[in-house]
Amino acid sequence: MAKLQGAFTALVTPMNTDFSVDYEGYRKLVSYQLEAGISGLLPLGTTGETPTLDESEEEILIDITIDEVKKYTAKTGRKVPVIVGAGSNNTRDAVRYTERAKQKGADYALVVTPYYNKPSDEGIFRHFEEVSKVGIPVIVYNIAGRTGKNICTSLLMRIAELPNIAGVKEASGDINQMMEVIEKIAMKKKDFCVLSGDDGLTLPLVAAGGDGVISVVSNLVPDLITKLAVSAVEGDLKTAREIHYRLQPFFKAAFVDGNPTSIKFAMNQKGIPAGTLRLPLVDIAESAKPVVVAAMKQCGLL
Repeated sequence: MAKLQGAFTALVTPMNTDFSVDYEGYRKLVSYQLEAGISGLLPLGTTGETPTLDESEEEILIDITIDEVKKYTAKTGRKVPVIVGAGSNNTRDAVRYTERAKQKGADYALVVTPYYNKPSDEGIFRHFEEVSKVGIPVIVYNIAGRTGKNICTSLLMRIAELPNIAGVKEASGDINQMMEVIEKIAMKKKDFCVLSGDDGLTLPLVAAGGDGVISVVSNLVPDLITKLAVSAVEGDLKTAREIHYRLQPFFKAAFVDGNPTSIKFAMNQKGIPAGTLRLPLVDIAESAKPVVVAAMKQCGLL
């Protein structure tokens, strides 16, 4: 399987004022990403408010993404991979969502650690073992801050030996753990990608041998995040460093009132389709708005 490298946007799901999905806005967002040169797209991630979507809405969003990518590829000849979020804390559902991603023509499935249940390491291994049998490349999503369970490197080493495991979205926030994953897995399995789950850690991770980022901030600035990630992968650390430090204030502000609350507010400031949020998420707090606006101005984004 081809190794993923570069910047991959964890797409927001634009919402209308009546809390229905703004499908036309979503289509425009996907087109905006593609025209900006993004390396790949991820619908149905956490940033897409997937826990609040029903399955019919999810399927339409997948279909729109794949349709827009096909049209873009036909026009430009550039193939842009689609990674569909397929995680659940119920293994049977995770398998079913992964099968759906495969059937709809996605290139990869992103499968998060089973959350809330707090399974043992053996339970997590067997969860990914079942998902790996579907036959589509799988990116493991490690984010202990949301799931309550860290996938330690020794466990990920076992998971990486399963068929169809293509890499990891590493959002542990621990750069030492990320480097250990690179050393013990990616340096031995050349097609295993290690992608940052935190925009602010893209540069250090790639400099240590990682492959890029699954990004929230690229919803707003896909061109800059792509240039940052690709420059770093290609060894142009000077360019990557310049973009990193330019955007560093916004890397912080983009999460000042949670995700995707803050990034949706920033997108709305620029007229990029985002809209409102569905409960239990609510629009950004008044006190956070000037923080986001100030960071955008400081970074030259407004």
